[in-house]
This record gives sequence, C-alpha cells and structure tokens, in this order.
Amino acid sequence: MSAKILLVAACALVDTDGRVLLARRPEGKAMAGLWEFPGGKVESGERPEETLIRELKEELGIAVSEACLAPLTFASHSYPDFHLLMPLYVCRRWEGTVTAMEGQQLAWVKPNRLRDYDMPPADVPLIAHLMALL
Repeated sequence: MSAKILLVAACALVDTDGRVLLARRPEGKAMAGLWEFPGGKVESGERPEETLIRELKEELGIAVSEACLAPLTFASHSYPDFHLLMPLYVCRRWEGTVTAMEGQQLAWVKPNRLRDYDMPPADVPLIAHLMALL
C-alpha cells in the first residue's frame, strides 16, 4: 500500500549572527509543542518557492524574494498516515521584522544548539546540513 505524499516547503531563515529561526507548533495542531523550520504545505499548482513566500508573509510578516531562497537539502520521512517530502531552503535576506503573526513561539538558535530543541522526526536530519553550511 502506498502512502499519500505530502509536499511541504521549509525555510531556514538565517540572521546576521548566523542564527536560525525556529517556530514552535501551537496547541491544537499536529505535533504541537515541537520546534520546526517555518514553512507550510505546497498547495495545488504552487511551486515550493511560492509556498514559502506566502507562508513567511502569513506566519512571520516578512517579505521574501524568490531570488533570496536557496535550496539546501530535503527531508523524506514516513509518518504513520502519510509520507513527507520537504525541501529546505536557506534565506539570509528579507524585508520587515520577523513577528509571530499566529501567536507561535519563535527562537533564534545557533546551529550547534538546534539539537537542544524537540523537533518533528523529519526535521532532525536537516540539522547536520545547516551545521555544515553555517
């Protein structure tokens, strides 16, 4: 039996101090309380870059240009109900101030401290790639 494939785009926002932004999943959502890279589900007819531009505006109130989204790696992880395919982009430039628009907790984290945060299983393997880059 083949699982439904869910395509989700994620972004590692990196500030001038080399810290990465994590957002905590709010109560009432699947995997509530876990920390993740901002992003969201790729809608029908949407490219992952368009998803990130839309989601980063909705979730964090920032404007990101497609030229500033650099693909880094991806996660491929089987959950009980679906298979997650998640490209991870890196973004170092945006307009506006990062703000928790949906009441979520945010944390700017040095790459070597990312493992201190409980994350969904699909996100964990991405840490090594970020540590190598940053």
